[in-house]
Amino acid sequence: LYMFFKNIDRVLTHNFLLNEVWGPTHTEDTQYLRVFIGQLRKKIEDDYSKPEYIVTEAGVGYRMKNIG
Repeated sequence: LYMFFKNIDRVLTHNFLLNEVWGPTHTEDTQYLRVFIGQLRKKIEDDYSKPEYIVTEAGVGYRMKNIG
């Protein structure tokens, strides 16, 4: 979550997030990331199936929107 707040409105690639959270040996483990993002969404979104804060950038990664 810290990485998203530090990078509001920037797309964070799958590779970048995996490296930052799990380290360089896990940069191909995108399933870890999908599960983790799903858990974050359940905690912070009103309706995690229709995310407003952490949005998916298809084929690239995720972005935390600046809702102000």
